[in-house]
Amino acid sequence: MACRDHACEPPWPCNHLTGVEQDSTLAEKQLWYDARPMPANLIQLQAGSKTFGMKKLFDAATVAINEGEHVGVIGPNGTGKTTLMKICSGEETLDEGTLVRSNSLRLGYLVQEITWKPDATLEEYLEECLTSKWELKSLGNGLGLSEEMFHVPISSLSGGYRMRCRLLHLIGNEPNLMLLDEPTNYLDLETLLVLERFLQDYRGAFMLVSHDREFLRRTTDHIVEIESGEITKFPGTIDDYFEEKSLLREQLEKRAMSLDAKRKSILDFAAKFGAKATKAKQAQARLKSLTRLERIEVKALPVTATIRIPHPTRIGHIAVEVRSVDLGYGDRHVLRDVDIDLLRGDHLAVVGLNGQGKSTFLKGLANILKPMNGHIRYGHQVKIGYYAQHVSEELDPNRTVLAELQQGAHLDISPQEVRDLAGSLLFSGDSAEKKVKVLSGGEKARVALGKILLSKAPVLVLDEPINHLDFDTVEALTQALKSYPGTVVFVSHDRGFVQRVATKILEVRDGRVHSYPGTYDEYVWSLQKGAFSEVGYDTDQIATKTEVSSAKPGEKTNDREKRKQLEKKQRSLEKKSSAAEQRMSEAQNRIAELNAELEKNPPWERTSEIVEEVGRLEKDLSEAEAQWVTANEEKEKIDQELQSLMEAQGIFAPSR
Repeated sequence: MACRDHACEPPWPCNHLTGVEQDSTLAEKQLWYDARPMPANLIQLQAGSKTFGMKKLFDAATVAINEGEHVGVIGPNGTGKTTLMKICSGEETLDEGTLVRSNSLRLGYLVQEITWKPDATLEEYLEECLTSKWELKSLGNGLGLSEEMFHVPISSLSGGYRMRCRLLHLIGNEPNLMLLDEPTNYLDLETLLVLERFLQDYRGAFMLVSHDREFLRRTTDHIVEIESGEITKFPGTIDDYFEEKSLLREQLEKRAMSLDAKRKSILDFAAKFGAKATKAKQAQARLKSLTRLERIEVKALPVTATIRIPHPTRIGHIAVEVRSVDLGYGDRHVLRDVDIDLLRGDHLAVVGLNGQGKSTFLKGLANILKPMNGHIRYGHQVKIGYYAQHVSEELDPNRTVLAELQQGAHLDISPQEVRDLAGSLLFSGDSAEKKVKVLSGGEKARVALGKILLSKAPVLVLDEPINHLDFDTVEALTQALKSYPGTVVFVSHDRGFVQRVATKILEVRDGRVHSYPGTYDEYVWSLQKGAFSEVGYDTDQIATKTEVSSAKPGEKTNDREKRKQLEKKQRSLEKKSSAAEQRMSEAQNRIAELNAELEKNPPWERTSEIVEEVGRLEKDLSEAEAQWVTANEEKEKIDQELQSLMEAQGIFAPSR
């Protein structure tokens, strides 16, 4: 039987099996695979092609999203991730191919941007939902939305709470497939943690686009990769995806090298002996065999970024001195009495909830915002390289990428160094000569970032530098900043990025700025604990609402969870029992074959070999019998416990 997801044929290896250990025997894998229930397709792209301008995003691509799957969509910028979401939602159409939707599909689409009516309240926004308003208010409380927030204009809420409003609206329409396009952009860490927990407990299917590796690791169980015009689906987490992709490529490369060596051997033989009458037939036969050799196509790896930041100019021990500084806008104070020394080589992550003043603090450091009180002094030869989301809007649209980078470069930077950095930011060859006005948002962000890095500024102040950057560029920037000898002050909600780059943590809270005494992991843990206790997060309530319910009538939440755990153990033991039984059968059959061979026509030269093999098989048979007995004894106990639990709830327990 072929692997249904990837058309792989036995004999395995097929690394696409989940729910069974990869080092299991062929029989165990085949048994598991044959017994696996086929999930229903919710939406399926069949031989789909889509072109945007002169670029073909994907060509004859096929992919399906099934019930209950949590799918992360990844790929370099500009490969068509958002386009795929729009096609699935019906906003865009395919150039070729078919999009098949299940009759049971209920689709919900969370777009990157939304325009609110100026005075619309959350209560009004939820009126069109299928779920009753009182149920949605209860669910909203679990997402941290207070009763008061239902009656004020949504536009007056912070970005994090607006995201929760949109998510609640999405839930209210009771989808069984949610499409989420970059849901983590601009969220503070608290809201990200709430969203993460919600998605972990969501029992329906969803497909989300994100460049946040940690977020994907914690929320998804499948990965869809869009790359080089192809769409490929991998079962497992984002870490499984990277491991499997590396393994598959390694296997293909080894096979391709083996075939190339064989071709060379055949061609060398033909060249050497083709003219000799005694060898001519053999040479022709070998040349003919070339046509039967399979061809292994190993695709070139996509160009990846390796960012090399020029060394900054030399400065003294203290880079920036902040004393008794108040920061704000007009007469409104945002931060008071900020007092901190920024040292040469510090890598400082500025953390805190949205609206607390992180960006205000960065603007003050960068001298974009003048202090209302106090003073900020800069060390000798200190210059600030400041990057914020709006910086890309200040690029000259009529300059080329190279010209714009050169404009921001330090006088010591040569044209070749500018070109090298452009290449490390994926602007090589003709793409470096593109005008800024034709670039995508992510490409403009890379140009703006490149200008800052080429300035050789000894102090880099970066506000959300990795938003809209793809995996490779984020990884390259992470490594570059981690080893950067200058001073870095940055804001980011990407936990992996902060954890690897930051050496110090500065928390902004309640109008004050102070050094956090613990590690970043400790900060995340404390925030997570506080966020879920304060909002009264009820995972069971939200999960029950959003799943295609498997609960039985009269069953309470705790009993349902216990039943699920017992059924999971039951299925695991059934697989172990079946696998052991298969091993027993294979060993018994092979022993019978060997005994028959000895009795029929004893091959004296193989007698000792056969006796040894029979001994090994008998040992394996004994082990399999012991495993079969143990698995069935444990399964019988689980069956009895499950039966008692379901009878106590008045639920019919199906026999197994």
